[in-house]
Amino acid sequence: MNGALKELLDLLDLEQIEMNIFRGRSPEERQQRVFGGQVAGQALVAAGRTVPQDRHVHSLHAYFIRPGDPSVPLVYTVDRVRDGRSFTTRRVSAVQHGKVIFTLSASFQVLEDGPSHQAPMPEVPDPESLPTFRERLEKLFGPMADDFHRRRPVDLRHVTPLTWEAARDPSLTGPESKVWLRVDGELPDDPLLHVCLMTYASDMTLLDTVLLNHGLAWGDKKTMGASLDHAMWFHRPFRADQWLLYAQDTPNASGARGLARGEVFTREGELVVSVVQEGLIRTTGA
Repeated sequence: MNGALKELLDLLDLEQIEMNIFRGRSPEERQQRVFGGQVAGQALVAAGRTVPQDRHVHSLHAYFIRPGDPSVPLVYTVDRVRDGRSFTTRRVSAVQHGKVIFTLSASFQVLEDGPSHQAPMPEVPDPESLPTFRERLEKLFGPMADDFHRRRPVDLRHVTPLTWEAARDPSLTGPESKVWLRVDGELPDDPLLHVCLMTYASDMTLLDTVLLNHGLAWGDKKTMGASLDHAMWFHRPFRADQWLLYAQDTPNASGARGLARGEVFTREGELVVSVVQEGLIRTTGA
């Protein structure tokens, strides 16, 4: 297990300071705001801590309201909205400096049988045949790759072009992005932990799909953005420490907002997660 993953697991291990109140922190590194996937993952941990273990999260809907301050703790308050016979609903608010910066509603369900179908998995190369994210950056930026990459808890292997590649070569732009991912280390058999880590990882590349379609890239000195809302549906069990294909596309961008969708498949072709996110994307003439 690499150090970045160990630190992420520590970040997800929230401190309970009162009934329905938890405290989390951010990584000790220079960043202007808290990563959205971190807040969503921590909020889901807080919700899950108040739910019986026989109930598993099947959906979440979240709003990013204000930028998070990485220099101070995040306080998560959990509202136990409903405890029914089959479903449990929780609402979580993340608070900093006395203001709500993020809200999440999550629904949990007991295991039940029913009809089953799914969309097919796209045909893509195996992850082992693809260069690592670090190798792709080194090919692009050479010695300057460190300016664009830090040690990550998630191993990413892009099937489709990186946004920086498409920014240099307009022929590589397009509305679809596919990436293999897995956390960089073996995890314990805790279903909630695997779901929370996928929640974290789901925010790493989704808005990139919008940028890819326009030849834009974070760090190009003309593009800025932020997650606005995020929704996920968990269809089937999975492990975040095994390869998962994240197939993403963007159906629309307008009004300085971009919409992106994602489907997550196991290596065996099972559809395990669906994701939708809208993000703010502003550009300048720089």
